[in-house]
Amino acid sequence: QVQLVESGGGLVQAGGSLRLSCAASGSIFRANAMGWYRQAPGKQRDLVALITSGGNTNYAESLKGRFTISRGNAKNTVYLQMNSLKPEDTGVYYCNADILSSRYWGQGTQVTVSS
Repeated sequence: QVQLVESGGGLVQAGGSLRLSCAASGSIFRANAMGWYRQAPGKQRDLVALITSGGNTNYAESLKGRFTISRGNAKNTVYLQMNSLKPEDTGVYYCNADILSSRYWGQGTQVTVSS
């Protein structure tokens, strides 16, 4: 059973930074891609950033330059560095892993940016 565990969320003032971490366990296979999505209150879950096993990245256009996704040295770990945070970045951030064409989700971590 694949499980993803996120950490690193919290409360931060506008302009601050946070680093989210995600580790997937339960699979001997390397994820084809891992990513971060976020869901603001009353809104749908949207892609924040994605990184493939080859290191290719894809970002939501509005977040380019402020957020950086990276993979850890340990298998199936991924990070999201978030800088210059804005109140509109508030939401629940979910980690996602694509392993052998199956998608797995973490439970989410809350990020709240105060103005």
